[in-house]
Amino acid sequence: MSLLTEYRPDGTFGEMIDAGQVRDHYRLLADRLAQFTAEDIRQRMQLTESTFRNLGITFAVYGSEGGVDRTWPIDLIPRIISASDWAIIESGLIQRTRALNAFLEDIYVGEHAIVQDGVIPEWLIKSSDGFKRQAFGINVRSGARCVVAGIDIVRDGNGVYRVLEDNLRVPSGISYVIENRAAMKRAFPDLLDTYAVRSVDDYGSMLLRALKWQAPYGPVDPTVVVLTPGVYNSAYFEHAFLARRMGVELVEGRDLVVDDHVVYLRTTRGPQRVDVIYRRIDDDFLDPAAFDRHSALGIPGLLSAIRAGNVAVANPIGNGVADDKAVYTYVPAMIEYYLGEQPILPNAQTFVMWDDDQRSWAFERMDELVFKPVAEAGGKGIVIGRTASDEDLEEVRALVETDPRNYIAQEIIELSTHPTFTGDNLAPRHIDLRPFVVSGETIEVVPGGLTRVAMREGSLIVNSSQGGGSKDTWVLEPA
Repeated sequence: MSLLTEYRPDGTFGEMIDAGQVRDHYRLLADRLAQFTAEDIRQRMQLTESTFRNLGITFAVYGSEGGVDRTWPIDLIPRIISASDWAIIESGLIQRTRALNAFLEDIYVGEHAIVQDGVIPEWLIKSSDGFKRQAFGINVRSGARCVVAGIDIVRDGNGVYRVLEDNLRVPSGISYVIENRAAMKRAFPDLLDTYAVRSVDDYGSMLLRALKWQAPYGPVDPTVVVLTPGVYNSAYFEHAFLARRMGVELVEGRDLVVDDHVVYLRTTRGPQRVDVIYRRIDDDFLDPAAFDRHSALGIPGLLSAIRAGNVAVANPIGNGVADDKAVYTYVPAMIEYYLGEQPILPNAQTFVMWDDDQRSWAFERMDELVFKPVAEAGGKGIVIGRTASDEDLEEVRALVETDPRNYIAQEIIELSTHPTFTGDNLAPRHIDLRPFVVSGETIEVVPGGLTRVAMREGSLIVNSSQGGGSKDTWVLEPA
């Protein structure tokens, strides 16, 4: 029996199958899947998992009983995005990133025009955990502050792509995008040949171009390093992966030293000047002389070197203010204010809990909403009203009432679903998408991104740290 024979859509927007019919851009894949049995997929899944384990393609779950590292989870049924859909997504991502870059420039080196003109309240910006006064006056070449942005997109019940959140500090996941593609080539060596799929393999060169563009004093061939907290960080695999892809050094804070406001890498041949640091360390741990004095991860004096114009750090300090989930509600207004355009990709409908009327309205409909802390990531602290217990809802109510600035509520979006292998058959599972946007001399978008899938039936939580998986994302070339 073929895999698609027993597939039963669940009534949500289906990426592959709509009203019992396979969508046009999925027909070739459906024809191929009709030739496979569950055992065929199981064997390929086992091969893929074994390969990932041998290659060290892992992620970490803090506090898990099974140890630190887990093999990266992938489902081998790819998600396909048509060229026409991708054109909308790509243009929307570029537009959004332009506006976010402009906002960060405005508040850190500009005149706070968006505040002066009453578009966004100043108190909201300055009360954000991601707002850093230390970033005032630090210029960034071309205003390209979102050097790497991971912007999470979902597709609602009407098939509309919506932005769920912006990740502008140290967004992770791109390494898994590339490894998922390699896994598909190994598991189904001829399947990709049935489609004209855009490549994701040149991300390393794309990122390196953008990083070198940031070099503050214009050396001919700037020295770039990747700064990692170390092997126990949840994204360490990605840090090492990106350093290899770019052909640059992977370093820890102890490998770098600041002398006379210049950053040097300690080497066996003596100190080597560093021009650009692609940091994978949060702001508060970057420089113990300027932030957390107890940090052993950063480089003492780094902020002074940045201010002197001798080194660039990407993403720049202070980006977190723009991915605060309360500030997120103002991004459509930023697009209109800075660009004079209407947003191409709308936000999810969101309510801010510091507004008395919106908070009261949300409390009356708690079972219809999702409550989120504004500064958390990875699904931490999220409470989905319809699946929460009365005790959970009372707890979140108390948290919101105590600290309303730090919570938002959103309408529950019935995320689109995609056929996903469950071990015995294909079943619909909810998915999202994290595309990666790179700002340098120009703004570029990696074709596709990380499709995350909620492996548990009915679940809307796609994060790998909470049981989610991933899919290879195929963006088709225009016909």
